[in-house]
Amino acid sequence: MADVPARLRAQQFALSRHLRDPATVAPPDGIEERRLAVYRDLLYNNLEGLLAGNFPVIRQTLGDAAWHALVRAFQAGHRCRTPLFTEIGREFVRWLETRADADPALPPWLPDLAHYEWVELALQISDAVAPEGIDAALGDDPAQALLDGVPVASPWAWALAYRWPVHRIGPDHQPTQVPAQPTLVLARRDAGGDVRFAELSPLVYRLLELLGDGTRRGRDCLRQLAAEAGTDDAEGFLAEGGAMLARMHGEGSLLGVRAA
Repeated sequence: MADVPARLRAQQFALSRHLRDPATVAPPDGIEERRLAVYRDLLYNNLEGLLAGNFPVIRQTLGDAAWHALVRAFQAGHRCRTPLFTEIGREFVRWLETRADADPALPPWLPDLAHYEWVELALQISDAVAPEGIDAALGDDPAQALLDGVPVASPWAWALAYRWPVHRIGPDHQPTQVPAQPTLVLARRDAGGDVRFAELSPLVYRLLELLGDGTRRGRDCLRQLAAEAGTDDAEGFLAEGGAMLARMHGEGSLLGVRAA
Protein backbone atom coordinates (compact mmCIF):
# COMPACT_ATOMS: atom_id res chain seq x y z
CA MET A 1 0.00 0.00 0.00
CA ALA A 2 2.95 2.32 0.48
CA ASP A 3 3.23 2.95 -3.24
CA VAL A 4 -0.46 3.87 -3.72
CA PRO A 5 0.07 7.67 -3.36
CA ALA A 6 2.97 7.51 -5.81
CA ARG A 7 0.90 5.55 -8.34
CA LEU A 8 -2.03 7.94 -7.97
CA ARG A 9 0.24 10.93 -8.47
CA ALA A 10 1.76 9.35 -11.57
CA GLN A 11 -1.73 8.64 -12.98
CA GLN A 12 -2.80 12.21 -12.32
CA PHE A 13 0.25 13.60 -14.10
CA ALA A 14 -0.24 11.22 -17.02
CA LEU A 15 -3.86 12.31 -17.35
CA SER A 16 -3.05 16.01 -17.09
CA ARG A 17 -0.30 15.74 -19.71
CA HIS A 18 -2.74 14.11 -22.09
CA LEU A 19 -5.51 16.63 -21.44
CA ARG A 20 -3.16 19.54 -22.07
CA ASP A 21 -1.71 18.08 -25.27
CA PRO A 22 -3.96 15.31 -26.57
CA ALA A 23 -2.54 15.58 -30.10
CA THR A 24 0.89 14.27 -29.06
CA VAL A 25 0.54 12.70 -25.60
CA ALA A 26 -1.22 9.35 -25.34
CA PRO A 27 -3.86 8.91 -22.62
CA PRO A 28 -3.16 6.76 -19.57
CA ASP A 29 -4.35 3.19 -19.68
CA GLY A 30 -7.67 2.12 -18.23
CA ILE A 31 -9.77 5.26 -18.90
CA GLU A 32 -12.69 5.06 -21.30
CA GLU A 33 -12.32 7.31 -24.37
CA ARG A 34 -15.78 8.78 -23.86
CA ARG A 35 -14.81 9.97 -20.39
CA LEU A 36 -11.48 11.33 -21.64
CA ALA A 37 -13.30 13.32 -24.30
CA VAL A 38 -15.47 14.96 -21.63
CA TYR A 39 -12.41 16.06 -19.65
CA ARG A 40 -10.60 17.25 -22.79
CA ASP A 41 -13.55 19.36 -23.86
CA LEU A 42 -14.08 20.81 -20.39
CA LEU A 43 -10.46 21.86 -20.04
CA TYR A 44 -10.12 23.37 -23.50
CA ASN A 45 -13.52 25.06 -23.65
CA ASN A 46 -13.05 26.71 -20.27
CA LEU A 47 -9.59 27.98 -21.18
CA GLU A 48 -10.63 29.12 -24.66
CA GLY A 49 -13.70 30.91 -23.35
CA LEU A 50 -11.69 32.71 -20.70
CA LEU A 51 -9.04 33.87 -23.17
CA ALA A 52 -11.61 34.87 -25.78
CA GLY A 53 -13.25 37.11 -23.19
CA ASN A 54 -9.91 38.69 -22.25
CA PHE A 55 -8.62 39.12 -25.81
CA PRO A 56 -11.61 39.75 -28.10
CA VAL A 57 -9.67 41.79 -30.66
CA ILE A 58 -7.02 39.10 -31.08
CA ARG A 59 -9.78 36.47 -31.32
CA GLN A 60 -11.56 38.39 -34.07
CA THR A 61 -8.41 39.42 -35.93
CA LEU A 62 -6.80 35.98 -36.12
CA GLY A 63 -9.98 34.15 -37.11
CA ASP A 64 -11.20 30.75 -35.94
CA ALA A 65 -8.45 28.42 -37.13
CA ALA A 66 -5.47 30.54 -36.08
CA TRP A 67 -7.08 31.46 -32.75
CA HIS A 68 -7.81 27.87 -31.74
CA ALA A 69 -4.33 26.77 -32.83
CA LEU A 70 -2.85 29.53 -30.65
CA VAL A 71 -4.91 28.56 -27.59
CA ARG A 72 -4.07 24.88 -28.01
CA ALA A 73 -0.36 25.71 -28.27
CA PHE A 74 -0.62 27.79 -25.09
CA GLN A 75 -2.47 25.01 -23.27
CA ALA A 76 0.11 22.44 -24.31
CA GLY A 77 3.28 24.45 -23.95
CA HIS A 78 2.97 26.91 -21.06
CA ARG A 79 3.31 26.12 -17.37
CA CYS A 80 1.27 28.70 -15.49
CA ARG A 81 2.70 30.18 -12.30
CA THR A 82 -0.66 30.71 -10.61
CA PRO A 83 -3.98 28.85 -10.22
CA LEU A 84 -6.00 32.10 -10.25
CA PHE A 85 -8.38 32.47 -13.20
CA THR A 86 -7.91 36.24 -13.17
CA GLU A 87 -4.19 35.73 -13.85
CA ILE A 88 -4.57 33.45 -16.87
CA GLY A 89 -4.63 36.45 -19.21
CA ARG A 90 -1.31 37.67 -17.82
CA GLU A 91 0.14 34.19 -18.25
CA PHE A 92 -1.01 34.27 -21.90
CA VAL A 93 0.76 37.61 -22.39
CA ARG A 94 3.97 36.24 -20.85
CA TRP A 95 3.82 33.21 -23.10
CA LEU A 96 3.33 35.30 -26.22
CA GLU A 97 6.29 37.48 -25.24
CA THR A 98 8.52 34.40 -25.13
CA ARG A 99 7.13 33.13 -28.44
CA ALA A 100 7.45 36.38 -30.40
CA ASP A 101 10.94 35.72 -31.75
CA ALA A 102 10.78 31.93 -31.72
CA ASP A 103 7.73 31.51 -33.97
CA PRO A 104 7.83 33.50 -37.23
CA ALA A 105 4.30 32.33 -38.03
CA LEU A 106 2.89 34.57 -35.29
CA PRO A 107 2.03 38.17 -36.23
CA PRO A 108 4.84 40.35 -34.88
CA TRP A 109 2.36 42.74 -33.25
CA LEU A 110 0.66 39.98 -31.26
CA PRO A 111 2.50 40.42 -27.91
CA ASP A 112 1.88 44.19 -27.92
CA LEU A 113 -1.80 43.79 -28.72
CA ALA A 114 -2.18 41.07 -26.07
CA HIS A 115 -0.66 43.33 -23.42
CA TYR A 116 -2.89 46.22 -24.51
CA GLU A 117 -6.01 44.06 -24.17
CA TRP A 118 -4.85 42.57 -20.86
CA VAL A 119 -4.39 46.03 -19.33
CA GLU A 120 -8.16 46.59 -19.22
CA LEU A 121 -8.76 43.58 -16.96
CA ALA A 122 -5.63 44.32 -14.92
CA LEU A 123 -6.87 47.83 -14.11
CA GLN A 124 -10.41 46.66 -13.41
CA ILE A 125 -9.27 44.18 -10.76
CA SER A 126 -6.31 46.18 -9.45
CA ASP A 127 -6.26 46.33 -5.65
CA ALA A 128 -3.85 49.27 -5.55
CA VAL A 129 -4.55 51.88 -2.88
CA ALA A 130 -4.06 55.62 -3.04
CA PRO A 131 -1.09 57.02 -1.09
CA GLU A 132 -1.84 58.85 2.12
CA GLY A 133 -1.22 62.52 2.83
CA ILE A 134 -2.53 63.91 -0.46
CA ASP A 135 -4.40 67.17 -0.91
CA ALA A 136 -6.95 66.31 -3.59
CA ALA A 137 -9.02 69.52 -3.46
CA LEU A 138 -6.29 71.93 -4.68
CA GLY A 139 -8.32 75.07 -3.88
CA ASP A 140 -9.36 77.74 -6.38
CA ASP A 141 -6.28 77.43 -8.63
CA PRO A 142 -5.51 73.76 -9.32
CA ALA A 143 -2.84 74.59 -11.90
CA GLN A 144 -0.87 76.71 -9.44
CA ALA A 145 -1.24 74.13 -6.68
CA LEU A 146 0.10 71.43 -8.99
CA LEU A 147 3.03 73.61 -10.01
CA ASP A 148 3.95 74.47 -6.42
CA GLY A 149 3.30 71.07 -4.88
CA VAL A 150 4.42 67.55 -5.72
CA PRO A 151 1.82 65.99 -8.03
CA VAL A 152 0.90 62.40 -7.15
CA ALA A 153 -0.03 60.11 -10.04
CA SER A 154 -2.97 57.76 -9.67
CA PRO A 155 -1.99 54.09 -9.26
CA TRP A 156 -4.88 53.39 -11.67
CA ALA A 157 -3.39 55.50 -14.49
CA TRP A 158 -0.72 53.75 -16.55
CA ALA A 159 1.37 55.37 -19.29
CA LEU A 160 2.18 52.65 -21.82
CA ALA A 161 4.47 52.52 -24.85
CA TYR A 162 4.10 50.02 -27.71
CA ARG A 163 6.10 49.40 -30.86
CA TRP A 164 2.90 48.72 -32.80
CA PRO A 165 -0.29 50.83 -33.16
CA VAL A 166 -2.27 48.54 -30.88
CA HIS A 167 -5.35 50.77 -30.77
CA ARG A 168 -5.84 50.42 -34.54
CA ILE A 169 -5.08 46.74 -35.10
CA GLY A 170 -8.08 44.64 -36.09
CA PRO A 171 -9.41 42.40 -38.86
CA ASP A 172 -9.12 45.25 -41.38
CA HIS A 173 -5.74 46.56 -40.23
CA GLN A 174 -2.84 44.19 -39.60
CA PRO A 175 0.43 46.10 -40.07
CA THR A 176 3.56 44.36 -41.27
CA GLN A 177 6.12 47.13 -40.67
CA VAL A 178 6.99 48.65 -37.31
CA PRO A 179 6.12 52.38 -37.40
CA ALA A 180 8.93 54.88 -36.96
CA GLN A 181 7.33 56.24 -33.79
CA PRO A 182 5.99 54.23 -30.85
CA THR A 183 2.33 54.28 -29.86
CA LEU A 184 1.92 55.99 -26.50
CA VAL A 185 -1.24 55.31 -24.52
CA LEU A 186 -2.73 56.33 -21.20
CA ALA A 187 -4.90 53.63 -19.64
CA ARG A 188 -6.81 54.73 -16.55
CA ARG A 189 -9.61 53.50 -14.35
CA ASP A 190 -12.12 56.23 -13.63
CA ALA A 191 -14.15 56.80 -10.47
CA GLY A 192 -16.94 54.61 -11.81
CA GLY A 193 -14.63 51.65 -12.36
CA ASP A 194 -14.55 51.93 -16.15
CA VAL A 195 -11.21 51.67 -17.94
CA ARG A 196 -10.51 54.32 -20.55
CA PHE A 197 -7.74 54.63 -23.12
CA ALA A 198 -6.33 57.74 -24.77
CA GLU A 199 -3.36 58.40 -27.02
CA LEU A 200 -0.55 60.43 -25.50
CA SER A 201 1.84 62.85 -27.13
CA PRO A 202 5.54 62.20 -26.48
CA LEU A 203 5.69 65.30 -24.25
CA VAL A 204 2.80 64.19 -22.03
CA TYR A 205 4.17 60.66 -21.85
CA ARG A 206 7.53 62.05 -20.74
CA LEU A 207 5.82 64.34 -18.24
CA LEU A 208 4.10 61.34 -16.66
CA GLU A 209 7.48 59.61 -16.44
CA LEU A 210 8.96 62.62 -14.65
CA LEU A 211 6.02 62.80 -12.25
CA GLY A 212 6.12 59.08 -11.58
CA ASP A 213 8.55 59.07 -8.68
CA GLY A 214 6.36 61.51 -6.73
CA THR A 215 9.24 63.52 -5.28
CA ARG A 216 9.47 66.70 -7.39
CA ARG A 217 7.29 69.75 -7.72
CA GLY A 218 5.23 70.11 -10.84
CA ARG A 219 7.18 73.18 -11.98
CA ASP A 220 10.50 71.35 -11.59
CA CYS A 221 9.29 68.49 -13.77
CA LEU A 222 8.02 70.93 -16.38
CA ARG A 223 11.27 72.87 -16.39
CA GLN A 224 13.19 69.67 -17.03
CA LEU A 225 10.75 68.78 -19.78
CA ALA A 226 11.16 72.24 -21.35
CA ALA A 227 14.95 71.82 -21.31
CA GLU A 228 14.68 68.38 -22.93
CA ALA A 229 12.32 69.76 -25.58
CA GLY A 230 14.68 72.69 -26.28
CA THR A 231 11.95 75.33 -25.99
CA ASP A 232 12.87 79.02 -26.08
CA ASP A 233 9.82 80.08 -24.07
CA ALA A 234 10.22 78.39 -20.71
CA GLU A 235 7.64 80.55 -18.96
CA GLY A 236 5.01 79.96 -21.62
CA PHE A 237 5.80 76.26 -21.48
CA LEU A 238 5.35 76.36 -17.72
CA ALA A 239 1.94 78.04 -18.02
CA GLU A 240 0.72 75.51 -20.61
CA GLY A 241 2.13 72.71 -18.50
CA GLY A 242 0.24 73.92 -15.43
CA ALA A 243 -2.99 73.85 -17.42
CA MET A 244 -2.12 70.32 -18.57
CA LEU A 245 -1.54 69.21 -14.98
CA ALA A 246 -4.91 70.65 -14.00
CA ARG A 247 -6.63 68.70 -16.80
CA MET A 248 -4.87 65.52 -15.71
CA HIS A 249 -6.08 66.13 -12.16
CA GLY A 250 -9.62 66.73 -13.39
CA GLU A 251 -9.70 63.43 -15.27
CA GLY A 252 -8.21 61.53 -12.32
CA SER A 253 -4.75 60.73 -13.68
CA LEU A 254 -3.29 62.85 -10.89
CA LEU A 255 -4.77 62.41 -7.42
CA GLY A 256 -3.55 65.71 -5.99
CA VAL A 257 -0.38 67.04 -4.42
CA ARG A 258 1.93 66.58 -1.50
CA ALA A 259 3.70 69.57 -0.03
CA ALA A 260 7.03 70.21 -1.75
